[in-house]
Amino acid sequence: MTKTNTSLLQISGESGGGQLLRSALSLSLVTGQPFRMTNIRGKRPKPGLMRQHLTCVKAAAEVSGAAVDGAEIGSVELVFAPGPVRAGEYDFKIGSGGSTTLVLQTLLPALLHADGESRVRIEGGTHNPLAPPYEFMDQCFMPVLRKMGVKAEVTLERHGFMQAGGGLLTAQISPIKKWKKLKLLERGESQGCFGRVLHAHLGRDIAEREMAAVSRILEWEAGKLELRYANDSAGPGNAILLGAAFANICEISSGIAQMGKSAESVATGAAKGLRSYLASSAPVGVHLADQLLLPMALTGGGVFRTLAISDHTETNMTLIEKFLAVRFEVQELEMGVKEISLRSQG
Repeated sequence: MTKTNTSLLQISGESGGGQLLRSALSLSLVTGQPFRMTNIRGKRPKPGLMRQHLTCVKAAAEVSGAAVDGAEIGSVELVFAPGPVRAGEYDFKIGSGGSTTLVLQTLLPALLHADGESRVRIEGGTHNPLAPPYEFMDQCFMPVLRKMGVKAEVTLERHGFMQAGGGLLTAQISPIKKWKKLKLLERGESQGCFGRVLHAHLGRDIAEREMAAVSRILEWEAGKLELRYANDSAGPGNAILLGAAFANICEISSGIAQMGKSAESVATGAAKGLRSYLASSAPVGVHLADQLLLPMALTGGGVFRTLAISDHTETNMTLIEKFLAVRFEVQELEMGVKEISLRSQG
């Protein structure tokens, strides 16, 4: 299945964001294939490596003893040549509110193939925009991976919001014995919807306005949403987490408070995200679909149904096919339901 060779794999980072870099690092660690990425985040307002991306690069280098060129803030070109992945105790500090969950997702595939158990400690943001919050990792992503043979536990030790960061995530990861192919075609029986507002060092009225907006949009009765204070965080923050649980899958739509965004707009985005998911019959949400591609590719086969194919997902599939002898196929079954299947080419 692996396409490993000693020459540098050439990758353009222009059309992708940080996800393209993280996937390349994960795949390089697993396959041993070195790569050069140019024009990193080329279409972003601030191209090049930001602190969060740099933490991923340095973490990937540490677990494998990699040779790296271009690992600095603002760099638009990176050469990464990994060594063998080593199990161990690792401690990474992002130094900002950058996402701890994205750093963990970068390392997880590699440490699953290490020669022993690993414990990883990552300090930074646990709830921030444009990244899966801890609850998504814990309730949506990790349960699917466990069905695929993964033995790993992720724990939230301390909340961390933008901009202060200071949150803490820990993970205990055991080597995988055998991957099981993913087959996720139906949600299964409904186990109900749930909602939570995490609130830290801000006025209570903000959370109350969010809860009122969600209740109105989703037509939820009073008391359906839980208000939980996260005052262990270093700075102020707020996150709204709206979920739907089924026998085979869980989906969480989130909204993270940011400067300049009203409480109502944060809540509305999260509520409309969950409403869109519930209007479809597809089990895998848009964000989870993107995150399951790489683990599915490592099994050499599998199939799941999702709502839509994002640009992230398209670029991720193309990148994975550069590293592994696999081929993704996308079929539209009905309006709003697409099936992604994968076949080994080797």
